Amino acid sequence: MREKEFLLYIIKALVDEPDEVEIHVVEGEKSTIFELKVASSDIGKVIGKNGRIAKAIRTILNAAIAKSGKRISLDILG
Repeated sequence: MREKEFLLYIIKALVDEPDEVEIHVVEGEKSTIFELKVASSDIGKVIGKNGRIAKAIRTILNAAIAKSGKRISLDILG
């Protein structure tokens, strides 16, 4: 899945502990949910001030999958 690899690339570039990054994918008929786990010290780096980085990542993911007609949801787990 291209989106998962793309998300891994983005997140690993942001965090201090890239080996702790885990993504679990939940596929549905009309949507895909990415459950992202990072080290507790890196959560702030992934979310950003007022959630700006998380929102930007979600926007990029939705743009990447727009042609398929599916929706992507990114859940950041602590």
